[in-house]
Amino acid sequence: MTRIIILAAGKGVRMNSELPKVLVPLKGRPMIKYLLDAVVAANIDPRPLVIVSPDNKKIISEALKDYNLEYVIQKEQLGTGHAVACAQEALKQSVEKVQNLIVLYGDHPFLKSDSIKKMAAANIDVLTLLPTNLPNFSGWHQNFYHWGRIVRGGDSKIEKIVEFKDANDKEKLITEVNPGFMGFRIKWLFENIPSLNNNNKQKEYYLTDMVELAFDAGQNIGTIDIAPYEAMGVNSLEELKIAENLLS
Repeated sequence: MTRIIILAAGKGVRMNSELPKVLVPLKGRPMIKYLLDAVVAANIDPRPLVIVSPDNKKIISEALKDYNLEYVIQKEQLGTGHAVACAQEALKQSVEKVQNLIVLYGDHPFLKSDSIKKMAAANIDVLTLLPTNLPNFSGWHQNFYHWGRIVRGGDSKIEKIVEFKDANDKEKLITEVNPGFMGFRIKWLFENIPSLNNNNKQKEYYLTDMVELAFDAGQNIGTIDIAPYEAMGVNSLEELKIAENLLS
């Protein structure tokens, strides 16, 4: 059995909106609804978990009342790793039945149901990523410039993901980037997520640091490549405009 978590606790500050970021309209619809439609079509998890903040739970749950969802509150915004850790209690009742956990982001409206199905069907050792490869960072691909870089070793194995703010000049040249979608063996995830630390410029617990933990433990890290269009996220008004053009 596979469960799905959707991270949706972010505010719409960079969007100049009082709405939670995932509810900012994209072509007249809250952007998270595009993702939820793909999740429903994938038919993997009948009741996905949505991670929200104490401030936005009410407005998000009301906006998404037509979907069958379970809500988990992240009381403090301490990063993506912390957000996923908050769901552990909610999953405790079904953890014996659950093998895999898929983590998605509510501000990524273009992810396709087929990719979600591929993640669920993947033979996940402990971790699977959905990276995207860019020819460069020009044109609308500039949206990906501030994303985390996927760092591979000489044998092409993924060693870690470096967030842009922590990347050096050489790492910033890498054009294989991380949209954030991740699949985990749930037992391994919750056994190891307490090892995350916030020794970074954001002082946050990054879920992406699980990649380095897996590499250091000699675990295999799988990948399912997706096209840049499908990986596109929306974090600013400029990116919202680009997303609207892509939907045209």
